[in-house]
Amino acid sequence: MAVAGFDGIRTALLSLVARVFGEITVRQFRDLVVPGGHGPLVERRRAGLIISRARMVAAVFALLTPSWIVIDLIMLPWPLWGFLAALRLFATVVFAILALGYRPSETMASAYLAVAWLLAVPTVFFLVSHPLLGHYKLHGLAHAMAAGYAFLPFVMIAGLSVFPITALEGAIFAFPMLGSQIFVLFYSQLLNFTTSSHLGAIWLLMVLTVVAALAGMSQLHFMIALVNQSSHDGLTGAYTRRIGEELFDLQFRLSMRNDIPFAVAFIDLDHFKRINDTFGHEEGDRTLRRAAESIRRCLRRGDVLIRWGGEEFVILMPGSDCAGALNAVDRLRAHGLGARPDGQPQTASIGMAERAHDGTEEWQSLIEKADQRMYAAKQAGRNRICTCDERLIA
Repeated sequence: MAVAGFDGIRTALLSLVARVFGEITVRQFRDLVVPGGHGPLVERRRAGLIISRARMVAAVFALLTPSWIVIDLIMLPWPLWGFLAALRLFATVVFAILALGYRPSETMASAYLAVAWLLAVPTVFFLVSHPLLGHYKLHGLAHAMAAGYAFLPFVMIAGLSVFPITALEGAIFAFPMLGSQIFVLFYSQLLNFTTSSHLGAIWLLMVLTVVAALAGMSQLHFMIALVNQSSHDGLTGAYTRRIGEELFDLQFRLSMRNDIPFAVAFIDLDHFKRINDTFGHEEGDRTLRRAAESIRRCLRRGDVLIRWGGEEFVILMPGSDCAGALNAVDRLRAHGLGARPDGQPQTASIGMAERAHDGTEEWQSLIEKADQRMYAAKQAGRNRICTCDERLIA
């Protein structure tokens, strides 16, 4: 009964999400709720977008924040407007540093830091300005202008909707503003201020957090779909060469930084031109699809398949040394690459290379080594492997 109830709740939840995001699988929904399940390409794009938008918002705030000093000077008494002006100038400097001086890397850690920096300034501003305003008896326009400071948490939480974030990230980013509003509630109780408006504000902030999180999840869902669509070859489902080179560079640098093995296999389908010449390009396309599917079935979770060009494929194998990569290639050959249109098995010439073994300092040099060994396998009669130590295996 409990399992059936859980399944019913999950089905209802997925139905609600489908109305917002369209048809979506359980795994895709999980990727929208919690971070960490996205591929390196999506994470890199997402980090870059979050950082650029955080800096853009900071630049806008750096321009708008000091301009309000004139309004405070006209509407509020001294020394209140002087304290607020000092706060505004401090916030302006911090926003300007984030907008102009932040030198990030395209990592999620850097993106989180940028958003945290952006949200910390208004949170501190709200926590300091609210008690200041509460100690003054303001009337008329001055009271109306001072009341506007209470809307700062709403503005910042609504601003989360511009970032492609998961539901959990949205909740974490919104927590400081929610926490500051709760602090103000208890502070008001201690000073015998009215608390009904603060309770209503907390409720509205929670609703706004949900709306902002849904907007951020929608952006993330669209970005993932766009990245996947633009990064994969439409015929074989492998990564395109342009995106593959970016992933190659990323994985190579990670391997260098962490001093872990990184192997590459360069695969060229044998006598592929004969298929196009004899049976036509449609049969050639089918052969490519079968070969790519066969390769994909033999890959580990962290391996990357790239269509390098025409009938050439590259497999990136992070964490694999020469022996491990050779085992993977042997497994691929044992599984086969599908059949040619005439029923004969499709074979390939394969060259291998490994970063530490070959002493390469750039990913271009590593792929060049694998390419050279692939040609050595081809010249030796095709349907062979040329290993890292340049042994030929038929």
